[in-house]
Amino acid sequence: MTSHDTGATATSSEPSVGELMTRLSEQTSRLVRDELQLAQTEIKASAKHAGVGAGLFGVAGVLAWFGAGAIITTAIAALALTLPVWASALIVGAVLLIAAGIAALAGKKQVRQTSPTPERTLGNVKRDVQEVQEARHRDHAQQS
Repeated sequence: MTSHDTGATATSSEPSVGELMTRLSEQTSRLVRDELQLAQTEIKASAKHAGVGAGLFGVAGVLAWFGAGAIITTAIAALALTLPVWASALIVGAVLLIAAGIAALAGKKQVRQTSPTPERTLGNVKRDVQEVQEARHRDHAQQS
């Protein structure tokens, strides 16, 4: 480290205030672009989970629809035929409804994994703001 006299002016190796402001502007722009790109990536991942969850809810609805059809067919078969026919239709309907329940639970799990806010990006921005504030405080302390 080199020591400077208190009365000495900035040497040519030290950047001027203008250069420092230009660097600050460039670095801030780059930081904002990077944080926006990270936010976009997080939102895409969140939307993907929401899409998968919605798709699974759709599957659950279709399976429940077929299950209800099978239950209705079971009731008709129970009135018109002997026990083995309606019993088999009842079993098919129950299996479809169980599958619908499983799909609904899987869809619920996917929807819970979605987040409307880009958590990592917000954390990074908070850290960046804190670092800038700390650097500003250090600069003020050094100038005093």
